[in-house]
Amino acid sequence: MKQFIAGLPKAELHLHIEGTFEPELMFKLAERNGITLPYESVEALHKAYDFSQLQDFLDIYYQGMNVLRTEQDFYDLTWAYLEKVAKEAVRHVEIFYDPQGHVDRGVSFETALNGIHSALVQGEKEFGISFGIIMCFLRHLDEDAAFGTLDSALAHKDKIIGVGLDSSEMGHPPSKFERVFAKARDEGFHIVAHAGEEGPPEYIVEALDLLNVERVDHGNTCLQDPELVKRLVKEQIPLTVCPLSNTKLCVVDDMKNHPLPEMLKLGLKAMINSDDPAYFGGYLNENYEAVSGILGDDKETLALLAKNSFTSAFISQDAKDGFVAEVEAYIKG
Repeated sequence: MKQFIAGLPKAELHLHIEGTFEPELMFKLAERNGITLPYESVEALHKAYDFSQLQDFLDIYYQGMNVLRTEQDFYDLTWAYLEKVAKEAVRHVEIFYDPQGHVDRGVSFETALNGIHSALVQGEKEFGISFGIIMCFLRHLDEDAAFGTLDSALAHKDKIIGVGLDSSEMGHPPSKFERVFAKARDEGFHIVAHAGEEGPPEYIVEALDLLNVERVDHGNTCLQDPELVKRLVKEQIPLTVCPLSNTKLCVVDDMKNHPLPEMLKLGLKAMINSDDPAYFGGYLNENYEAVSGILGDDKETLALLAKNSFTSAFISQDAKDGFVAEVEAYIKG
């Protein structure tokens, strides 16, 4: 099954580029930029990645961000991710990045965006991986800060395809950002949001009704609300599920209890993603491998997840059809 997954064409739609920061690269960039990390070695930093809740993860996540200073840093971070997934039969990526986490440190909006974009352009040339960039608002910050970030993005619509919402979910419902997402929609950006990872199903409803999201990132808690499930199925709203992330952050206590099989049984349009793979113990293929057993090692089901990843992407219908055909040809051998 591992070999089958390795060659299965797939897309990744829920990936925080800052969450791909491996300790080895973090130390390398810290040295290059004259920054002293509060860890004596790469091994010590690896140990610090052993956490059990969202806030502990976010604390070290933002600490790692501080090492990123130049356009080359962001290029190197993105390129390291692309080199990994190019070996995993990944054909398309739509990556998140958090400009507020960089601008607030004195790194210009353009520095981060240009470095990430340049690497993705190069990756498309060398690896054939198509891409989109989704800028996320940090939900623990206020609406004014989000509006300022959106204003900065308006001059870069050639690089940014959508806006999202991430960071600490509890206590920061989607309704907090209703007006800024309305403006983003008016400006032509695609709309996604993290909802229902730790937050209640009501947050998913708000994301749908108030933000008009086209995809729900995570969405696990939708299963607590049968009427919401029916709506998500009827409207075929994609859920970008992140299995290893869910278990690492104890959103799910054990992989055998992950809601993915139930989601698929109910007809929800779920797919597999890695979220923050450097911190959560695995990139896209490892996430597929992690759920393969609870799905009965069923190649057709794994292929359905891959197809869902392509049909949920912000790409043309022709591109979707081409990728789906590639998956079907792969299954037939």
